[in-house]
Amino acid sequence: MWKIWMLYDPRRALIAIGLFAFLMVMINHFVQLSTPRYGSWLNEGADTSMAANNAVLSNEMQIAQVRK
Repeated sequence: MWKIWMLYDPRRALIAIGLFAFLMVMINHFVQLSTPRYGSWLNEGADTSMAANNAVLSNEMQIAQVRK
């Protein structure tokens, strides 16, 4: 094993391995977040808030029409 470390600088090799592992983890996370099964929770909050906003707006419009 020591002959391998004589060919490569241990600091550079460990930094390269760490960076490679970090990049693979980030790619894996972004791929999973782009799928409907694991990434759907990102859009759920926006959809419900849009529905709530539309409901409030329609109620306000109905109240405005009654007042006229």
